[in-house]
Amino acid sequence: MNPPRAVSSLPCSPLVMNLPPSASRPGEIPRRGFLRTSGLLTGATALGALPLSRGVHAAAPEVIRIGLIGCGGRGTAAARNAMNAGPDVRLVALADLFDERLQECLTEVRAARPAQVDVPPARCFTGFDAYREVLASGVDAVLVAPTSHFIPAIFEAAVAAGKHVFCEKPHGIDIPGLKRSMAAAETAKRRGLSVVSGLCWRYDTGVLETMARIHEGAIGEIVAIQETYVGRPYIVRERRPGQGEMEWQLWNWYHFNWLSGDQTAQQLVHSLDKASWALGDRPPLKAWGLGGRQTCLGPESGDQFDHQAVVFEYPEGVRVFGFTRDQPDCWNNTSDYIIGTKGRCDLLNFRIQGETNWRYEKSRENMYDLEHRALFNAIRRGEPINNGHYMCLSSALGIMAQMACYSGSVVTYEDAMQSERSFALPRYGWDVDPPVKPGLDGRYPTAMQGGAEYEKWRMP
Repeated sequence: MNPPRAVSSLPCSPLVMNLPPSASRPGEIPRRGFLRTSGLLTGATALGALPLSRGVHAAAPEVIRIGLIGCGGRGTAAARNAMNAGPDVRLVALADLFDERLQECLTEVRAARPAQVDVPPARCFTGFDAYREVLASGVDAVLVAPTSHFIPAIFEAAVAAGKHVFCEKPHGIDIPGLKRSMAAAETAKRRGLSVVSGLCWRYDTGVLETMARIHEGAIGEIVAIQETYVGRPYIVRERRPGQGEMEWQLWNWYHFNWLSGDQTAQQLVHSLDKASWALGDRPPLKAWGLGGRQTCLGPESGDQFDHQAVVFEYPEGVRVFGFTRDQPDCWNNTSDYIIGTKGRCDLLNFRIQGETNWRYEKSRENMYDLEHRALFNAIRRGEPINNGHYMCLSSALGIMAQMACYSGSVVTYEDAMQSERSFALPRYGWDVDPPVKPGLDGRYPTAMQGGAEYEKWRMP
């Protein structure tokens, strides 16, 4: 799971908590700013009325035992962020498809936090069912950061096992998978389990304060939002001698649609999440887009587009324009521009200009640390938080964007949510044939808008 390279609603729990519970401490955004932000997001005030289990209110354990599922770069970083949340957080179990990645992760986290890592060989698990072993290893919480294809099933199993969850994005790469995540988030709410999403900008103190001012009307009514996330291809891995097709694709999973959901789910989703947040986390009416593959043509680039542009249309004529590209030797940029009737906002520079001129100039903490601090403070206090609504809605936007860009059709939100197109396989194993195969030239075929592709991706 890669980190970002910059630096009516869904039938899912409408709970939104965007700021760590420790926000009133010195050096962090004041409580007044938190209440401004969260109160304007759907359902945030309902948190105090949740029916909580007796176990949630019990005294917090002296040690919070965590397991990591997915030991790549994002998962390893998440484990370090989790341990930064306090000396009582102890990593006790690891799972990954590949033992090599697991061992690299273990070496790194032991070097970073030796006193907080207690992972003997008996709690190192590999393979397609390794996550089940972590869930059965006595952990209190899990960090879910595997190949994106597997996130809904693992998130679902973690909640069913009664675990608190940090869950990386995207929270589904197709609608059937997303609905599993939606149901799991709702179950977590009923059971008093905390769920924190890896949509990390929701925890950035500068973005939080800037967004609060937008919600207060500093730029008037929002008219349009431009979301840009363009960069280089992400971690291209060469095929190793002797690797079978399934192993190769999982080794290089970021570049295969059935495993990653393409760049709309992997990177543009961060941008679409910020746009959705600005607009009150409500669904769009429809989307249309375009895209293709121009320069990333080799087998290592899989079957994905290397550039996409998508337009989301919202009520009152509001439009969100999203652009993503992953090509070498091009201009790179990650930015969010929000245009209103009384001004404009450069979100990642924390600047508002127009009738109100303002800029956030306070110190900022690491947003990755803050999202984990939110989770573990919630566990300690017995006051669960649940990011279920926005994390599912924003993931739906990433899925809609892929549908629109790959098909060349207009995709309505209502139709998208009825899609039955699924990347799931009947079973998983190293001997299973993946759903996409290379051609005679070694390259993997990709979508061509219109024609048969339109019929494959279009909504009913």
